[in-house]
Amino acid sequence: MFLTLSAAGDARRPATDLGFLLHKHPGRAQEFSTSAGTAHVFYPEAGERRCTAALLLDVDPVALVRARGRGAAPDAALDRYVNDRPYAASSLLAVALGQVFRTALRGVCAARPELPGRPMPLRIEVPALPARGGPEEVRRLFAPAGWEVSAEPVPLDPQFPGWGASRYVRLILEGEAVLSAALRQLYVLLPVLDAAKHYWITEEEVEKLLRAGDGWLEHHPEQRLIAGRYLAHRSALTRRALERLELARLAAADDAEAAELDNAVEDPAASAEGEAPAPPPLAALRREAILAAVRETGASRVIDLGCGDGQLLAALLKDGALSAVAGMDVSVRALTVARRRLRVEEMQPRRRERLTLFQGSLVYTDERLRDWDAAVLSEVVEHVDPPRLPALEHVVFGAARPGAVVVTTPNAEYNVRYPSLPAGEFRHADHRFEWTREEFRAWAEGVAARNGYAVALRPVGPRDPQAGSPTQLALFTRLPGPGAGTKEVAA
Repeated sequence: MFLTLSAAGDARRPATDLGFLLHKHPGRAQEFSTSAGTAHVFYPEAGERRCTAALLLDVDPVALVRARGRGAAPDAALDRYVNDRPYAASSLLAVALGQVFRTALRGVCAARPELPGRPMPLRIEVPALPARGGPEEVRRLFAPAGWEVSAEPVPLDPQFPGWGASRYVRLILEGEAVLSAALRQLYVLLPVLDAAKHYWITEEEVEKLLRAGDGWLEHHPEQRLIAGRYLAHRSALTRRALERLELARLAAADDAEAAELDNAVEDPAASAEGEAPAPPPLAALRREAILAAVRETGASRVIDLGCGDGQLLAALLKDGALSAVAGMDVSVRALTVARRRLRVEEMQPRRRERLTLFQGSLVYTDERLRDWDAAVLSEVVEHVDPPRLPALEHVVFGAARPGAVVVTTPNAEYNVRYPSLPAGEFRHADHRFEWTREEFRAWAEGVAARNGYAVALRPVGPRDPQAGSPTQLALFTRLPGPGAGTKEVAA
């Protein structure tokens, strides 16, 4: 079982960068023990202009048959000592790929942290790939990921062309891609094309599929076929995977829409004066306002509730006055993205000790939310169904009771200033509501009065005389005794 991975380069970006990304030195051959046999990694060529890494999996068919236990995947070929498993790419090779190149799949390179996210010219070759559905299906699976695909059928016997082609193809993929994404695509699609796994499928496989498919599978036109085959057509697992892929797709669309709207904000005062300076994105202004509010409270321990991809966490970690920073989100995928953005695996120990990330929901009480000086809910409340807002209020203000709470949410009145936003629509597809300034004031004052907090309301972003500012912020400060008050900065 054989696979080669080649990179092209030049004097400025030598192809031997591939060795750093794979964490395998081009100067020596290495062996790794896997459940199916021994994996060998070596470099047939390693130069400035071209570097090729080869993965050879030497399968022991006898050990494979002996290791097959009760409840294993129903692949009849594995019942025999003579089969194609040692010679054709399958889930055996995918598992070896995941073990040998584990760090590369995660997109981590401590020695050269600038490399993992950089696209590079790649050529991947698999001499014998079982292809259920033939060459056309191979193209349907790999081409949407941006590859130029060559899938040449392997004849049953070159001396007897009349016998036709076998079910195997020689696969060549060429294109410019991020290496970690390329490896994750191979990890998923090799067993999908073989349509047989050598181990039993459990719920853990859903998580494996979602991790490996992050960033490409949620947009793939054949995701139903991919999920079904990868999960051995187990309907409950396939349905769960497809639902989560759809949520990931919507989240990505929402993020893109948010960025577009944030960048579209203009300062009406500047326009009236005939000036058109490029304003900072609303997201940046929002972070600045949140950081200013947190500093005002004198907080030392801060938790970001609904931290998303970690942009605010990154800003909080830069503040040396904060001794502890935490991020919580209901989405495991968002936390994974946050870990990558923050480069958690590469952090200095002292910085890493200040950070905590965990999964949780804002409508269920959680002991981990206690004992924080300040909590931030940045663009979170509008994603909660209105009937569940009392539960969120209880969890944050009633049970956790941090010393201060910073809440930001869109100002619905400002939506008329977005030309690309149709009248009556929300800024994001996942928003359950968007409050006017008066509606936000009423909610904030009610929360403060019921839970013993004072609240100050502030605008965020450029101010419009009629519509106010695009974002509204409330700073809640816990009172030592009963009672609450409200302060306001003109919007």
